[in-house]
Amino acid sequence: MAARKPITPMEKMGCALATYLLLCIVLSANAQFVKKTYIIQMDKSAMPDTFSNHLEWYSSKVKSVLTKSVEAEMDNEERIIYSYHTAFHGVAAKLRQEEAEKLEAEEGVVAIFPDTKYQLHTTRSPTFLGLEPMKSTNIWSEKLANHDVIVGVLDTGIWPESESFNDTGIRPVPPHWKGACETGRGFRKNHCNKKIVGARIFYLGYEAATGKIDEQTEYKSPRDQDGHGTHTAATVAGSPVHGANLLGYAYGTARGMAPGARVAAYKVCWTGGCFSSDILSAVDRAVADGVNVLSISLGGGVLSYYRDSLSVAAFGAMEKGVFVSCSAGNAGPDPVSLTNVSPWITTVGASTMDRDFPADVKLGNGRSNSSSPDPKSLCLEGGVGMILTNTAANGEELVADCHLLPAIAVGENEGKEIKHYVLTSKKATATLAFLGTRLGIRPSPVVAAFSSRGPNLLTLEILKPDVVAPGVNILAAWSGLIGPSNLPTDHRRVKFNILSGTSMSCPHVSGIAALLKASHPEWSPAAIKSALMTTAYVHDNTFKPLRDASGAEPSTPYDHGAGHINPTRALDPGLVYDIEPQDYFEFLCTQKLTPPQLGVFAKHSNRTCKHSLASPGDLNYPAISIVFPEKTSISVLTIHRTATNVGPPVSKYHVMVTPFKGASVKVEPDTLNFTRKYQKLSYKVIFTANSRQTEPEFGGLVWKDGVHRVRSPIVITYLPPI
Repeated sequence: MAARKPITPMEKMGCALATYLLLCIVLSANAQFVKKTYIIQMDKSAMPDTFSNHLEWYSSKVKSVLTKSVEAEMDNEERIIYSYHTAFHGVAAKLRQEEAEKLEAEEGVVAIFPDTKYQLHTTRSPTFLGLEPMKSTNIWSEKLANHDVIVGVLDTGIWPESESFNDTGIRPVPPHWKGACETGRGFRKNHCNKKIVGARIFYLGYEAATGKIDEQTEYKSPRDQDGHGTHTAATVAGSPVHGANLLGYAYGTARGMAPGARVAAYKVCWTGGCFSSDILSAVDRAVADGVNVLSISLGGGVLSYYRDSLSVAAFGAMEKGVFVSCSAGNAGPDPVSLTNVSPWITTVGASTMDRDFPADVKLGNGRSNSSSPDPKSLCLEGGVGMILTNTAANGEELVADCHLLPAIAVGENEGKEIKHYVLTSKKATATLAFLGTRLGIRPSPVVAAFSSRGPNLLTLEILKPDVVAPGVNILAAWSGLIGPSNLPTDHRRVKFNILSGTSMSCPHVSGIAALLKASHPEWSPAAIKSALMTTAYVHDNTFKPLRDASGAEPSTPYDHGAGHINPTRALDPGLVYDIEPQDYFEFLCTQKLTPPQLGVFAKHSNRTCKHSLASPGDLNYPAISIVFPEKTSISVLTIHRTATNVGPPVSKYHVMVTPFKGASVKVEPDTLNFTRKYQKLSYKVIFTANSRQTEPEFGGLVWKDGVHRVRSPIVITYLPPI
């Protein structure tokens, strides 16, 4: 028998290549039949008369593009998983890629968005914000008694048994409310009350992407087993709970920003994340239900305005008069790390309060390391202890994290010293001392290092974030299904937990917006945002400029936006910069979008560009961001603003502007004389570049009448010459 010829390397390679190509062909063939969820936006006004309703028309459009094949014919799966009718018009459907491409070319189809995954941006604050009443009644509760404000919270659900959702003393649910209390495992009708007025779940997009929810391990109901949603809802509108604490830390009265407001919980996040088709359905449903404010503590990547389904849905909510508050993200201190940057969204960064949990580490060599904003050392008995040191990314910023062992956090510098001691000592020892809760910490507030930063690269002329609010070491209600550390091995159960993140700062602003809406029901979402921004402060409790926890430098408007919210001043801002839905559309007309891309926001074919804005900087935004282009021949830029008087009918305002190194600034006119309430007066600001700077410059413009200070931050950016 002849010896078998050995296989040459070239033959091996050829064999492998053939196998690879065959695999690619098989995978490619299978890919044709793989279905993904797509959000299909429709032009509601384009429905032919032959259809009796919009859903019938949407369904026929989807059916018209379905693949005609033996395999497809055997597939009886229902393709449409959601229909949208209020803040957005269209459906979410499971389609093959070629079907989605065909559908996009169909008449009446405005846009198609692939379903995308979003992530969560994970007591003392009412007092710190000046909201804590000294007596049993105060201006906020008196005003709230006249109006019913409902905040929709898109999150992980709600823990209804928490004392923060006690409805004692709250009036009956307003008749205009159209929401529902959906039931399921662990959630009954009676879990809703006059505080929790609605609870809904949205999971079809999640299941389409990840498979069926395991109902043995996860509650397919509004019940919150993560804790995040309960925490944010209680921060917005929690009823006062005396003696609230986390294992003795942060002891006091836990109370939401708007304790007289009501909450509607929209569960859009599950163990594997939050999907845009579910979020979009929740926004659409919440607006139809009748919410006044939407609080959304989650985000994805930054996409163009017309490709961001949350941005498009928020535009629709704004058109219906709903204020939308979103977290900025926790990707700081890196620049350009923001999410949720659309001008019709209020983008909220995070800052500290004047409360800390200090602790000391005493090393065996006698050296003491103080960890000033030390996390709570929350321990299970029998633990030894832990020193947690920051990496360079976190620097010296310390936030409270719950651990299973007694734990102390130290900054990066002290961490290096401790590591050096451990490596150079054979018998290294350390003693941990926990010093409880301290108030009156100075300086505060400080911008959190983790808080995402500007500039907003989508549109440099729109300064983001808008404001910062308390987002570090926030005590609020917690789920009874999970321990405070969120670890499966943590069997402790607590009624309150301490969390940090822009997820925590966002509901602070949502709650304050609810208070402003209660006091001024006629105000638009833009007027509420303006009041929050123009009354924000930019100095801490040591009267120095706000600092940045990531370094020794003062923070800038790229970090803190207009500044730290000041609710009591926002109640009476004097002037507001109002923006109508058409104005926002005119802003989009300056963004070089094609007619189909603009159509995503037009909703109806009759909304067109009137070209009323000369540039994006002319949007009547409460912040001013000037961008000198690469062409050095352009040295003069003019922007326009219109102020609405919401203060005393007869008011006279004078302007003050920060001097800049690289440009001169002139305001015309430099006085505004109002003679009636709601009167609108316009002015222009002329910037002349005379010495282009290599770095952006920061300052402010302030209108003063002797009582009110209406401040707009100013950023001047000089793009380098080409």
